[in-house]
Amino acid sequence: MIAVKHLNKSYATRAGQVSALQDINLHIEKGEIFGIIGASGAGKSTLIRCLNLLERPDTGSVEVGGVAITDLKGKQLRLARRRIGMIFQQFNLLEAKTVYGNVAFPLRVAGFSKPETKRRVAEILELVGLSDKADVYPSQLSGGQKQRVGIARALAVEPAVLLSDEATSALDPQTTHSILELLQDINRKLQITIVLITHEMDVLRHICDNAAVIEGGRIVESGPVEQLFYRPESETAKQFVNIFNYYKDGNTQEKAVIMR
Repeated sequence: MIAVKHLNKSYATRAGQVSALQDINLHIEKGEIFGIIGASGAGKSTLIRCLNLLERPDTGSVEVGGVAITDLKGKQLRLARRRIGMIFQQFNLLEAKTVYGNVAFPLRVAGFSKPETKRRVAEILELVGLSDKADVYPSQLSGGQKQRVGIARALAVEPAVLLSDEATSALDPQTTHSILELLQDINRKLQITIVLITHEMDVLRHICDNAAVIEGGRIVESGPVEQLFYRPESETAKQFVNIFNYYKDGNTQEKAVIMR
């Protein structure tokens, strides 16, 4: 479903070129929930932005559903991006629009008619458990409800892939659990491929099938989540597992700070 081949990305700084991603290779199957874990600055957010070409890589390719989106430009790229939804840590909702307006926005941009938009928004709000919040504004919602709106908006145009960039890291543990359960339910009902960026091992353990560990812009280990927990090979994975085991019965916020 998603194939990343020899992907490289660098940025120009005053000190010269800084490499953010180095020779990234990944294969993500259709319908799976795939995790990418790494500490702050490891390159995970750059990687996920390269998956939908919000960041264009220097070299290498990204294929989604057999289409090399790195070869596309203009209208073709815009159409290809419709197949890739994205949810963000800070929600990025339009505060001046209601829940309905936020979810309807990408549908209107995509040219859906008013009846089609109304039908689709109703379907998605029911899926994320917000049917009774259609006329409410974001300022009146809890953090978990805001993230549900973000998820609904990302699903509006029926993408084949859903990218999640630290979507639960700003939420409390109970709300995080409910959002992860929702993503798992969406994956099961829609057969949508989900790629989760996170810095927390318990997120991987909760819903991911396979995962990759990124450090210094390189993939240092990948495989089934069970293997990462019980037979980690890279020093980075071992460190994440050790931190998880040490704090699993402790303060979740303290653990999150350390793992960043």
